[in-house]
Amino acid sequence: MADQHYDLIVIGAGPGGYVSAIRASQLGLKTLVIEKGLPGGVCGNWGCIPSKSLLHQAELFHEIKNLEYMGLKVDSSGFLYKKVQEKSRKASLKSGKGVAALLKKNKVDYLTGEAKITGPKEVQVSGGDLYKGKNILIATGSRPRVIPGFEFDEDKVLSSTGILSLTELPESLLILGAGAIGMEFAYVMNAFGVDVTIIEMLDHILPIEDAEVVKVVESDFKKYGIKMLTSTKASNLVKTKDGVSLDVESSKGEKQTLKAQKILVAVGRAPNSENLGLENLGIRTEKGFIKTGDYYETDIPGIFAIGDVIATPLLAHVASKEGEIAVEYMAGHNPAEKRLDPDLIPGATYTEPGVGSFGPSEERAKERGLKYEKYVFPYAGAGKTNSIEKPNGLVKILVDPETREILSGHVVGYQATELIHEILLAKKAELLPEDIATMVHAHPTISEAVMEAARGIEGWAIHI
Repeated sequence: MADQHYDLIVIGAGPGGYVSAIRASQLGLKTLVIEKGLPGGVCGNWGCIPSKSLLHQAELFHEIKNLEYMGLKVDSSGFLYKKVQEKSRKASLKSGKGVAALLKKNKVDYLTGEAKITGPKEVQVSGGDLYKGKNILIATGSRPRVIPGFEFDEDKVLSSTGILSLTELPESLLILGAGAIGMEFAYVMNAFGVDVTIIEMLDHILPIEDAEVVKVVESDFKKYGIKMLTSTKASNLVKTKDGVSLDVESSKGEKQTLKAQKILVAVGRAPNSENLGLENLGIRTEKGFIKTGDYYETDIPGIFAIGDVIATPLLAHVASKEGEIAVEYMAGHNPAEKRLDPDLIPGATYTEPGVGSFGPSEERAKERGLKYEKYVFPYAGAGKTNSIEKPNGLVKILVDPETREILSGHVVGYQATELIHEILLAKKAELLPEDIATMVHAHPTISEAVMEAARGIEGWAIHI
C-alpha cells in the first residue's frame, strides 16, 4: 500500500482543480491531483472547449450568405455535421493534453482514479492506496441536472454532453431552458439548419441578464427563425416513434403540444458531492452544495471546496479563481480576497450576438434598492461595427449617481465577451467612467462603443 505524503491533494482536474494544483506547486506545495475522468474535467472535455469549437464553426457556416453576396457560388450539399463534431473533439483532446503537460511542467503528481476522503488528512483512491495530505481541495465540479420526467437517455432526451456527442443533426430540436447553455446550442443547431424551439419558464431568455440586453439577442434570434416560448411551463414529455412530444402552457393559460426529433434539457447543473466521504467527516452540504467559509474552507480545517461543487456561480473562471485564493491561503500568502465578490465576476454567453456582463442588471439593481444612473450606447455608433456588418448591439453602464462608482457593465453584440473586460478592469481598479471616457481608443474599433458609453454617462457622448 502506498503511503505518499503531500502538502495538498486536489480531487478533480477541471479548471478549478488543475489551476489550483499548478498555483500550489508554484508556491512550493507538494501537490497531487486525482481525477476519475480526463484532464480538463467537464469544461475541457464536454463543456466550454468543445462547445466553443461548435459555435465558431456555426458562425462560419452562418456567414455563407455573405460569400454569396460577393458572387461566390457555395455548394453546401456535401455538408457533414460529423466533421464539425470531429473538430470539436480534436479541440477537447488538444485541451486535455495541454492540461496534462502543464501539470507535468509544474511538477504536479497525477493519478487516475476515484477519490474518497477517509479522514481529515487522508484520501483513498479507487478503494485501494491511501494518500496523506496536509490540505485537501475538493474540485469535483457538476453534471447536468435531471428533472423528473425528463431523464436523459442521450438518444431522444439529450443533456449538454449528449448533444456534444451527436454526429448527425436532427431535423428539429426542442430546448428546455434558455440560459447560456440552451441559447448557445440553439444558435449552433439553427445555424446548421435545425428547426429549433426554446422553452423557458421565466419571462425572458437569458434570465439573469439585463432585459435591455436580452431584447437584442431576441431580435436576432427571431430573424434566424428560432422560436422562443417564454413564461412557458413544460410537462408530459413523451417519447414517440419519430422523436418526442411535449405539452407546454403559457402564463396566459394557452396550451399546445410540441413535437421534435430530439429535446435538449438544459435547466442547470447538480454538484458532484456524492461518494466523497463527506458525511463521515461532518462536512455540511445544502442541496448537494458543500458549505464553505473564508478562503473556501469547509467545517473541517484543512479541507477546502471550490467551483461547481459549492453554491457560487457555476463558471469555469470562478472555479479557477476560487482555487487560487484557497491555495494561496494554504501557502500562507494571505490573499487579498477571502472570497470572490459576486459583482466582479464576468458572465459570458457565446452566441451571435454574444453577451458579456458583470454586476447587477438594471432589474436586480432596482430589487436591491440601489441608486443608479445608466447610459446605453448603440453598437451602430461605432464605425467599425457598420464596416464589418455587426451593428446590432449595445454597451450599457450603471453608475452610482453620487460617487460615480461603476456598478455594472453589460455588453451585447459582436465580441461582447471580450469587450466586457475593459469595463470590469475599470471597476476592479476603482476607476471612474471618466477614466475610460478620456482614454484614447484606436479607431476604428468596437471598443470605441465602450468609450462612448462612458462618455455618455458623463454627459458628452460624441457619436450619437
